[in-house]
Amino acid sequence: MKISIAVLVLFAAAAVAGVAQPQFARSAAPAPTTTKTITVTGAGSVETVPDRATFSFTVTALAETAKAALAKNEAAAGAVVAALKGAKVQTTGLGVDPRFDEKGTTIVGYTASTTVSADAPLAQMGGLIDAAVAAGADGVSGPSFSRSDQDALYKQALKDAVVDAHAKAAALADAGGVSLGDVQTIAEGSSVSSPVPVAMASDAKIEPGTQTISASVTVTYAAG
Repeated sequence: MKISIAVLVLFAAAAVAGVAQPQFARSAAPAPTTTKTITVTGAGSVETVPDRATFSFTVTALAETAKAALAKNEAAAGAVVAALKGAKVQTTGLGVDPRFDEKGTTIVGYTASTTVSADAPLAQMGGLIDAAVAAGADGVSGPSFSRSDQDALYKQALKDAVVDAHAKAAALADAGGVSLGDVQTIAEGSSVSSPVPVAMASDAKIEPGTQTISASVTVTYAAG
């Protein structure tokens, strides 16, 4: 009889402990929730007129030895660089190659060449081309157009792309019968500058046309 009473007391104590500490009691696992989202790609662009241009100028020199050809070429290139005063000038190519006789077996001399690029405001570029050619440049290529405020214009295109993305997401939410929530993620796409038409007259007048700076974004919105 005493043993039975002791066992009942132990069971009662265990029951009280389970009530007092609910963390030890088993509970059902919460049901998994599914997050609804809408992902869209937005595009934006800004049309502008370029105000800067970059041209490349090549100078060549001939001599019997490589050393002499390089020396003559260095002097000629220096004259061209001096004529490009006011532009951002950078050497983009330098080389020396042998010249062979008609049979292609004997070296008869060497040709050295230097290529420099010049970036300047568009209004100055015509005069710079004329000056570089007069100074001895025997090769001209270009132009490559740009804007002084290209970064600011690209940021404006990004903002337009976000507005476009929101409009698309709102249309999808309305069509799907859900409400459009907050932005969850946003990622920048690639930037694009469209080619521009070019016209060059005999006096090196340059017509830049227009340039389109484009941007894209991918945005994910919550949906309810």
